[in-house]
Amino acid sequence: MPEGPEIRLAADKIANAIVNQPITEVFFAFESLQSYAPELARSQVISVCPRGKALLTRFDNGWTIYSHNQLYGVWYVRKAKTYPETNRQLRLAIHTAKKSALLYSASDILVLNDDDLAIHPFLQKLGPDVLDETITVEDVEARLLDKRFFRRGFPTLLLDQQFVCGLGNYLRSEVLFLAGIHPTARPIDCTSEQISKLAQAILNIPRQSYATKGITNDLEIAMTLKAQGKPRSFYRHWAFSRTNQPCYVCGDTIVKDTIGGRRIYYCPSCQVK
Repeated sequence: MPEGPEIRLAADKIANAIVNQPITEVFFAFESLQSYAPELARSQVISVCPRGKALLTRFDNGWTIYSHNQLYGVWYVRKAKTYPETNRQLRLAIHTAKKSALLYSASDILVLNDDDLAIHPFLQKLGPDVLDETITVEDVEARLLDKRFFRRGFPTLLLDQQFVCGLGNYLRSEVLFLAGIHPTARPIDCTSEQISKLAQAILNIPRQSYATKGITNDLEIAMTLKAQGKPRSFYRHWAFSRTNQPCYVCGDTIVKDTIGGRRIYYCPSCQVK
């Protein structure tokens, strides 16, 4: 599933293609939404904004298309009325004279007005967005110490979009690594220094990933390895997906574990239990 940085990058790409452009056609695969298509086709998209792992495509007539990729949804931006070769099913298409924004395989698509958005159950429950520049380290520290969260294990807490939204599986491993916290710990088990480091990593790592299109490793290390001809998969992350490779900090071997049905990676020396 795409994580916050990837959703924001997709939103940017879609916005660059269709915002403030006259729409030639809107297509919905779901019959329940098809009645909205003519009205939306007579308007323009004024913004495409991520909210956690959802995308809000807002039109100048007050309607917003809410979409959530879930596990299988994927957006394509193509030359107008051209389509990728794929076995996926087209669920939503927004066409302009020059570009088409195409959403495949997603099953969670709605057309909502402002009142509907305000009471949407998923949106209502979301915590602060890690890519929101107004969210501070102190805000995240306060949530880590909140009684709703401070006794929960990090493997599930960091994936809970009600805690903060935008984190996913690769970011989970990376923020715990930078904070020096073992994956099985809880906020209540951590020192104040660890809580502070984790709060910083929860904000800094996703923001760096967004800015670099997916690199969470130290940028100097990444650029050095890239210059040596290493593949991107080799230098992209500190720990995630680096099983049996040496830790960039201490040289110990990165370990892969499965917790709650999801893979997680850590350094046994830097992240002592």
